[in-house]
Amino acid sequence: MNLQLIASLLQRGRQLERWSDGISLVALAYGLAPLAGAAVQPGGTMLCIALLLLGGLHKYWAIRVALDAALFAHLAASNDLAADTQALDQALHGLKLKPQASDTRDWPTRSQGALALLRRQASCLGLQVLLVLATLLTLPFTG
Repeated sequence: MNLQLIASLLQRGRQLERWSDGISLVALAYGLAPLAGAAVQPGGTMLCIALLLLGGLHKYWAIRVALDAALFAHLAASNDLAADTQALDQALHGLKLKPQASDTRDWPTRSQGALALLRRQASCLGLQVLLVLATLLTLPFTG
């Protein structure tokens, strides 16, 4: 049951990814606005670059979290967790996604590692949101 719970938590990463994608798309549209002849604030380009870099980093973590979510969900349904764990480690090693074919970590340790990836993903989104909010709060309001 613990593996299924971790898989369910990791699947929440898709919601975070959607938010980050939305912010990144708005930043990209704003950054490309001068190509359509629109005027852009002086710091707008730098803001767009920062948001897109954070969005790219977020996408990297989102891919890793999604992979772990699928693997945890698959292994939660395993009838022979030890054999499937060994097969997973060998497959990851064969694809050069893991340095060694065997791994002595237990599933609680692996679960903590996977949740750390989710926290990194959430941190990237948090930084994007903070950057947008900070920018909005510093814009001059004219009435």
